[in-house]
Amino acid sequence: VIEETGSAVEPPYHLILLDDNEHTYQYVIAMLGSVFGYAPEKGFAIACVVDSEGRAILMTGGLDRVKLKQDQVHGYGADPAMPESKGSMSAIIEPAVSPG
Repeated sequence: VIEETGSAVEPPYHLILLDDNEHTYQYVIAMLGSVFGYAPEKGFAIACVVDSEGRAILMTGGLDRVKLKQDQVHGYGADPAMPESKGSMSAIIEPAVSPG
């Protein structure tokens, strides 16, 4: 089925935040609030997942929107609380594969 926009429904993609040792929980919470509008509680929960599992899904959506948010994550800058922080956190894009 073709939608009114004239394009077929595109497959969803995940934007995945990768863990590192150069950003504090406070940085992650502030960055997620700024880029995604997430409440501090959600930011903290995502920070915990990234810290314990090495990665966390930040959002799922169309490729253009996911790329835009990836650019915003990559452009957020270094963590001012950590002198060793040289820049933003890394986020990768992966297809959201439906189970089954």
